[in-house]
Amino acid sequence: MDEALLRSLTPGVLGVLVRRGADFAAAEDAVQDALVEAIRVWPADPPRDAKGWLVTVAWRKFLDATRADAARRRREDLVEEEPSPGPASDADDTLQLYFLCAHPSLTPSSAVALTLRAVGGLTTRQIARAYLVPEATMAQRISRAKRTVAGARFDRPGDVATVLRVLYLVFNEGYSGDVDLAAEAIRLTRQLAAAVDHPEVAGLLALMLLHHARRAARTAPDGSLVPLAEQDRGRWDTGAIAEGIGILQTALARDRLGEFQAQAAVAALHADAPTAEETDWVQIVEWYDELTRLTDSPVVRLNRAVAVGEADGPRAGLAALAELDASLPRHTAVAAYLHERDGDPVTAARLYAEAAHKASDLAERDHLTRQAARLNSRRPA
Repeated sequence: MDEALLRSLTPGVLGVLVRRGADFAAAEDAVQDALVEAIRVWPADPPRDAKGWLVTVAWRKFLDATRADAARRRREDLVEEEPSPGPASDADDTLQLYFLCAHPSLTPSSAVALTLRAVGGLTTRQIARAYLVPEATMAQRISRAKRTVAGARFDRPGDVATVLRVLYLVFNEGYSGDVDLAAEAIRLTRQLAAAVDHPEVAGLLALMLLHHARRAARTAPDGSLVPLAEQDRGRWDTGAIAEGIGILQTALARDRLGEFQAQAAVAALHADAPTAEETDWVQIVEWYDELTRLTDSPVVRLNRAVAVGEADGPRAGLAALAELDASLPRHTAVAAYLHERDGDPVTAARLYAEAAHKASDLAERDHLTRQAARLNSRRPA
């Protein structure tokens, strides 16, 4: 069973059902039922037209559920007409579906969460981690969003800012998580950039390209993480870096600075440095100051503390870190790094071990554990 194929077809099938009149929550349930049926049937009897098969089965599932729901008898005229099976269109509806899910009746955060779950393929746990909230809280938010749009007509798409936020989070999960969605996020952002002339769309595309250019160097052959300063820069994709920097420069020239352009500027400074030692940390701090002004994000402030530690010394970085909530994810890991640079390996080793215990990502946990072991091995017996 090709799970990647099923995942790639899901948004298009969901989009077909929505356009045919199904409300979003019922359409999502019907598509999930069709996927379960595909997993059961396809190994022995694979269809010639996979998308057409899924559309037909999902529509039937939707009709069955609708007929069984007495509260929706007003829709019986609709469910009498079952479309006949046949080849489905090859048009890519994914980006359109992102806009439809960013429904005006939802708050931006709820629209993002719902789209990530229904279209982006992320789990509730992954979305909760991106938002820095408990999984139960995110599950409730998604459920409320589904109830809000249940029965709503999806004829008023949401705004570009919400769709950009979704694409950004999908890319981040694909770049660092256990589901590879980064290439898909870049593809959709390219489509959006071709359709929408907006500097923040260009900024997001540049940011994705600059981060993705370093992906091959981020892990060792054994799967362990390689910190940015230790990466083999010869493995970076220079073509993607050049494209990303070119797109960013064009966007910045329009003098309409936004969050994604500022993030891309930080990534460009890293990508443009021939060695880690030649990184322009002073400029990076300045860009983080801009990001703080634009977002007031605690994650941005945490990254800024690292940059301050590189530009002005570890004591300055620790002072900036002290202003932040210690419960912030990766706060302990940053503290460990800055204490090590400040010449305090005992405190750093303890903090690395503590950070490893808190880490939810296995590769990150292993990396932090190795850092603690490295420092402890240097201590006199």
